[in-house]
Amino acid sequence: MVAKRRNFPDEFKRDAVDLVRSSKDRILTDIARGLGIHLETLRKWVREDATRRSRTLDGGGDSHMSAGEQEELRRLRRENARLKEDNEILRKAAAYFARETTR
Repeated sequence: MVAKRRNFPDEFKRDAVDLVRSSKDRILTDIARGLGIHLETLRKWVREDATRRSRTLDGGGDSHMSAGEQEELRRLRRENARLKEDNEILRKAAAYFARETTR
């Protein structure tokens, strides 16, 4: 007997993935059983969410982020890049002065 394919609302999927992420002490099988869904369905949702999150960190869009949050993320990325440049300059300067004082 073939089971009928069920469609779940996006909100249910998000809530299920959030439950998985917040329940580190429970195994996926128990969570899926408690929600009344197949284990592989839940695994797929978690995998898709992880992919979506990694795209967001790489600069892709995210429907869960407000425009203000997206702008803050862009600002923080620019600031991070500037700070990395500053650190590189300081590292080179420290190496230069270390060589000068040993001469």
